[in-house]
Amino acid sequence: MKVAPVMNALKTRKHVQTLIHTGQHYDANMSDVFFEQLCIPAPDVNLAVGTGSHARQTAEIMTRLEPVLLEGKPDIVLVYGDVNSTVASALVCAKLGVRVGHVEAGLRSFDRSMPEEINRLVTDQLADMLFTPSEDGDVNLQKEGIPAERIFLVGNVMIDSLVKLLPAAQRQNRNGLPEGYAERYALVTLHRPANVDDGVILKRILQSLLEVSQDLSVIFPAHPRTRKRIADFGLHSGQLQIVDPLSYLEFLGMQSRATVVITDSGGVQEETTYLGVPCLTLRENTERPVTVSLGTNVLVGRDPDKLRSELSRVLAGNAKKGTVPPLWDGHAGERIAVLLAG
Repeated sequence: MKVAPVMNALKTRKHVQTLIHTGQHYDANMSDVFFEQLCIPAPDVNLAVGTGSHARQTAEIMTRLEPVLLEGKPDIVLVYGDVNSTVASALVCAKLGVRVGHVEAGLRSFDRSMPEEINRLVTDQLADMLFTPSEDGDVNLQKEGIPAERIFLVGNVMIDSLVKLLPAAQRQNRNGLPEGYAERYALVTLHRPANVDDGVILKRILQSLLEVSQDLSVIFPAHPRTRKRIADFGLHSGQLQIVDPLSYLEFLGMQSRATVVITDSGGVQEETTYLGVPCLTLRENTERPVTVSLGTNVLVGRDPDKLRSELSRVLAGNAKKGTVPPLWDGHAGERIAVLLAG
């Protein structure tokens, strides 16, 4: 969702681009289908790294990427978000003296127990051009000593993809609802290790979701990691409608029609804010505070009482009303392309 708007904007300016897919996300529903629906060309290079521990995955990406960069000699490498691929690529580029542009720079949860936070911190120290989605990103980078001339507030590339594909998403299956699902439903995503790797915590979350299901249908497209943990821990999912991961269009359509979204995903917090859909985030912190200060997002942590109270507000028609942050207008990719051309 992040690379497509930038690639398309650069294409119109006739830049020569090489698309490298690290293969960090290896499930077909979570990788291949995104290329198709976002009209991204097939990768020029697929490193096919697959799964593994953070250290192993990062090391494999670095080892396999280095010869590609040595052969291609790019002027700049763009890295996206906060995954292991992001920091691994930035490290290789820094060692080779290749310039790095970080798309979605400056986001901070201030929680170093999150692997993504380490990736963000390291990548931003190495990047030559830092493209931020919101003003808090600029502030964070300046506090960390990043020179102002390397920081560029461009808006949110995730929203570019959303704006482009929302009409098609809403046309799918009764305006985004798969056949047989209720008109009013809670849409759930859950994948962060802090939530799914501890059996006690995961059981508590599932119990909270079962309580939610007494008032609303609960549709839960389960990340493969989450589904495996539920099975490994022998947990009971009851009335929850646990389904396979959805394609981007299917999930976007579901989000746009949801009564409420319950998630631990950063991107979903952003999308619901743009869509004006209430979002209850099962985390104590967020690297996207603008979704809380301006948007529809409420942090409920793992507190079942807070989840219940916020859900009651939603059902009573008193959900938090939000606004769309500045520059979340569908043109972030174009701004990045202009800056790269300059």
